[in-house]
Amino acid sequence: MSFAPDITEQIARARADLRMGVPVVLTGTHPVIVMAAETLTAQRLTDLLALGGTPVLAITARRAETLKARAYDGDLARIAVPVDATPAWVQSIANPGDDLRAPMKGPFNCLRGGDVSAHRAAVQLAKTARLLPAVLVLELADAVVFAAEHNLNCVDLAAATPALSKRSPLHPVVNARLPMEVSETGRLHIFRPDDGAEEHYAIEVGRPDRARPVLARLHSACFTGDLMGSLKCDCGPQLRAALAQMGQEGHGILLYLNQEGRGIGLANKMRAYSLQDQGFDTVEANHRLGFEDDERDFRLGADILRSMGFSAIRLLTNNPRKVEMMIKSGIEVTERVPLAVGENRHNSAYLATKAAKSGHLL
Repeated sequence: MSFAPDITEQIARARADLRMGVPVVLTGTHPVIVMAAETLTAQRLTDLLALGGTPVLAITARRAETLKARAYDGDLARIAVPVDATPAWVQSIANPGDDLRAPMKGPFNCLRGGDVSAHRAAVQLAKTARLLPAVLVLELADAVVFAAEHNLNCVDLAAATPALSKRSPLHPVVNARLPMEVSETGRLHIFRPDDGAEEHYAIEVGRPDRARPVLARLHSACFTGDLMGSLKCDCGPQLRAALAQMGQEGHGILLYLNQEGRGIGLANKMRAYSLQDQGFDTVEANHRLGFEDDERDFRLGADILRSMGFSAIRLLTNNPRKVEMMIKSGIEVTERVPLAVGENRHNSAYLATKAAKSGHLL
């Protein structure tokens, strides 16, 4: 019988647990209990410290660089948690919001050596849960028994590690006619991944010929720009300009990918905005939060295009990385169509950073 969740479903449960502040157990050679720093409560921290051993706060090398903490594990740093640690101490390490007010957070006792595969998987879990990439980790001797006693989700690390790095398959759910201002012959397609993550959308304008390169745009969701008309970015004007151009040509495909804030989620994007108000540019803000410049996966767009029968596109973008990713994913890009719109006094520095640090052709 197949009622029990498979590893993909277990990981989806683990993400949900971490978002709610519930610990997760990762089993393997060195089994551990994991808690997300962002959702940590005082009682659970007290209980964790009472278990004995040496709990560590695992953060990314990007965040460690800001804190002047030693990332002995390359992409990670493991900071030993003091016995008198409070949730405020943990969250001050994870969240850069008060870095300028209280810049001296160390010195830190950073660990080196040993197996960090569980720590790496735990940080990735937090990232994909759209939480700050910082987790409390403590080795457990009888992890399976402990998980059963406390009714915790128990995930096999050996199975979870490759699953976390794989792109989840996308499946078409439904599509229906959607008359729009730019075209009365629009159609909206919904795609759902197996891993319980966000759904993605394809807006089909007109009836594009699958045998010819279609005018296409990979547009990452931007609640602030697309819906609220934010002047801090150029996303809203790009969305509307792309749809308008497709309407003028009579056909096109706009892929609306739910990868808000370059893949870090809306809450972390707002944290980045707050850091930008303190004087950091968009890339620096992401790094201080513990993220890379861009955490998006544009291969999702290639998956959707293929499933809809498209193999060649004219790509509306200023981002060469999108072109490269499409080509590597087997989608022919016959033309890069520039989309330079929406600059104003509020986002001119942001656009300059995109050009200087992310290679955008503006």
